Amino acid sequence: MEKSNIILIGMPTSGKSTVGVIAAKILGLNFIDTDLVIQQREGKLLCGIIENSGIEGFLKCEEAAILSLQESGALIATGGSVVYSEAAMQHLKHDGIIVYLKVNQKELFKRLHNVKERGVVLRPNETIEEMFRERCILYEKFADIIIDEGEKNLEETVAEVVKAIGNQ
Repeated sequence: MEKSNIILIGMPTSGKSTVGVIAAKILGLNFIDTDLVIQQREGKLLCGIIENSGIEGFLKCEEAAILSLQESGALIATGGSVVYSEAAMQHLKHDGIIVYLKVNQKELFKRLHNVKERGVVLRPNETIEEMFRERCILYEKFADIIIDEGEKNLEETVAEVVKAIGNQ
């Protein structure tokens, strides 16, 4: 069975939503941003969900939103914390190719300024460095394809994603 969805995973600011919407246009796929799905289901911004329900409550909302997806022929951009849910990742992997947009720690620090406003899942007293190390292991565990963004610009990253998908 050929897998019909493409799922982008990676750190906050790795470009999942931006790369995703452009790659979806090129590939002729529907585009879904799971952060928006969560916000629509909950009627709140991500940061509001975290503020009201805490990290664990947010992760439960995220998992429920992912498990509710029954897409086919879609490019799905996930939130950076999706990899904390084995159930969500197995659901996505069932009919999808998982593409990890890999950004290095230095680049993450350069890009990530508004952790609270973006609704980034950061546990109490957890540093961005600790989050980075923990998540990198999980992203690599679930990835079918790894796109190392390195010094690539947006267009180069999109081209590499499209090429990698075409080679599947």
